[in-house]
Amino acid sequence: MTWNYSEKTTQLFMDAVQGKYGTHLGEIENPDGLGEHGSIACGDALRFSFRVERHPTDPLKDRIVEARYLTFGCTSAIAASEAMCRLVEEGDFTPIEALSITNADIVKYLGGLPQAKIHCSVMGAEALEAAVFDWARKRGVALADLGIDIREDEVEEGRLVCHCFGLTEPYIRRKIKELELKTIADITGAIKAGGGCMSCHHTPGGLQDLLNDHWGEPGAAFTALPTLPVAGQTQTPSDEGERTPFRLSKDIEKVLDETVRPHLAKDGGGLELIDIKGTVVYCRFTGDCATCAGSTRTLKNLVESSLKGQVDESIRVVEV
Repeated sequence: MTWNYSEKTTQLFMDAVQGKYGTHLGEIENPDGLGEHGSIACGDALRFSFRVERHPTDPLKDRIVEARYLTFGCTSAIAASEAMCRLVEEGDFTPIEALSITNADIVKYLGGLPQAKIHCSVMGAEALEAAVFDWARKRGVALADLGIDIREDEVEEGRLVCHCFGLTEPYIRRKIKELELKTIADITGAIKAGGGCMSCHHTPGGLQDLLNDHWGEPGAAFTALPTLPVAGQTQTPSDEGERTPFRLSKDIEKVLDETVRPHLAKDGGGLELIDIKGTVVYCRFTGDCATCAGSTRTLKNLVESSLKGQVDESIRVVEV
């Protein structure tokens, strides 16, 4: 079973990886604001940069005129980053005004995201905050004097709660409050905490204790737990069964046939599936793609990202 992305999400992703005019995948040289969130070790990482038109006397009147991003992640991570850049540029915002963009705005722009992919929109909002912090430091703007609480490092120092993703108690408490997270499944969907070994769910001082401390003891409606995501198993609440190797191969072939190959064919290329071992997919480019200098980028940004986003985040694609 593949992820059910909106048409807008799919289109933004495809436009971005193909480098279509008007998309924002890339990086600004000497940006006025630069922010990062996530880590490659956790599976998602985003670098967001923007350039402003500087006001001659008042930095608070600077206007963002260009935004770019570099991301390591799945379909939803790329589409959410693209959506954020468009929201920033279309809004003609000052950096301070851009802080009004929330992860909910990004999700709405995309026409919705699967619950298990909401963390991609949160990642964008966090990177935006970090970039505004960087701009403020460069321009001498005291954010605290404006009543804006942004930290240089989005994961504050404190007791480590989720060891798998390196998330601390202060950070998780802040996200529970800001995003109104009410269940462990909500926390995992929004910031990934608890999505690895799950040992932090009900341990003393763990996720459930932090939720109880903020919301009070949970009622029956707040007791749902996410299933442990494992290689070869679809990470959706509606699919509780284990995906067999045969089913995994069918899902991979479907994405290659319906998403990847049609776009390669537009440039006279193709893709041959050689083998699947676990969640490692071995393939070979054919046609014009076989000799294209950008084949490595295509392999990661189109083939692997499509399979990660629509089949299983643990998939790795190897060219042979």
